[in-house]
Amino acid sequence: MLLGSNAGKLEFMSKVFELIEKEEIRQREVLEMIPSENYASKQVLQALGSVLTNKYSEGYPAKRYYQGNQVIDDIEIYAEDLAKKLFHVPFVNVQPYSGSPANAAIYMATLKPGQKIMGLALNHGGHISHGLEKVGFSGKFFVPAHYYLNKETGRLDYQEVEEQVLNEKPDLLICGFTAYPRIVDFADFRRIADKAGCLLLADVSHIAGLIVGGVHPDPAPFVDIIMTTTHKTLRGPRGAMIMVTERGAKLDPDLPKKINSAVFPGLQGGPHDNQTAAIAIALEEASTPEFKEYASQIVKNAKKLADELVDGGLELVSGGTDNHLILVNLQNLKLTGKEAAEKLEEAGIIVNFNLIPGDPNSPQVTSGIRLGTPALTTRGMTEPDMVKIAGWIVEVLKTQNPAAIKKEVSEFASKFPLPGIDF
Repeated sequence: MLLGSNAGKLEFMSKVFELIEKEEIRQREVLEMIPSENYASKQVLQALGSVLTNKYSEGYPAKRYYQGNQVIDDIEIYAEDLAKKLFHVPFVNVQPYSGSPANAAIYMATLKPGQKIMGLALNHGGHISHGLEKVGFSGKFFVPAHYYLNKETGRLDYQEVEEQVLNEKPDLLICGFTAYPRIVDFADFRRIADKAGCLLLADVSHIAGLIVGGVHPDPAPFVDIIMTTTHKTLRGPRGAMIMVTERGAKLDPDLPKKINSAVFPGLQGGPHDNQTAAIAIALEEASTPEFKEYASQIVKNAKKLADELVDGGLELVSGGTDNHLILVNLQNLKLTGKEAAEKLEEAGIIVNFNLIPGDPNSPQVTSGIRLGTPALTTRGMTEPDMVKIAGWIVEVLKTQNPAAIKKEVSEFASKFPLPGIDF
């Protein structure tokens, strides 16, 4: 037997697959609305579970420290070429294991310990890898500084951002966020970075699929470096890519080499070759006309969902959305984000609790919830479905009685195919 004859081992294996099946059923029966989650295609999942898992490939194409990497080289080069074309950049590294390690590699490549990085504050929609004091690596090895959303509008006021950046004078400025529901003006960030004399990094992890789908502006003409994860709106496996733009390469011709060295051997060992192949498949899928339609529908769904939530009496940070996510301020309902997320989960609606600008609560409790439409759109839902879903969300948050709609939600969700899974 390929798995051996040890009964305990077989029992362990059967338990794992039993749990995986339970998770498949859970995913089919809920409305997955966490905006950083999505459903990968069967092809992406097949690549992740392929024989590429067996290979070790420290180094880069044609410069490996292990033999037998001819096919792996071809896969990695193919993934790079696809990303270069989609994102309009001359250099891509597809090896980072995830987004936070990718940001760490960028900092290592471009900064010295103690230099200053500046991103949107965590409680205004920034990410922990963009300069979290004391706790995160970015705040331990570098000096963190932050800019903030306008208190009245809940949006970026670029004049205010300029003043804050010029006051701090960072060495690296980050544009790109984890909970900002509006379009990012990369041209304005370029103007600010030029005035401050600093590098400009666009972390587009959340909006990469919207960018290549043509429903969000392209950062490539304006920034020096682009980082993105590959599993959110891009709909691939969990992974990340670091890209140097034409502008960045002109500013520092050695920047691609510095990025490569920071990823390996600076922070990582061998790349996950199965992940690289799955990223390539996701990039192939993102190159199709169907993906552009998908990206457009994500935004249509998010806008409709936001309008319906507002009509239902909910307060949204910035008043709505331009992209794939919505941030709900729950203070008028006297609910914490954690309470709301747990109630919605009981009803089969999966969101995450999230800080809002000026949040009086801790990150473990919060005053908001974050939700979005990428996964719903992948399953084929459209604007009329958003009306129904918004009604359920409002009902749960106002009545706090999730049991009343749990069956309805499950029956509704189960009508839509779950990509990559055969039932």
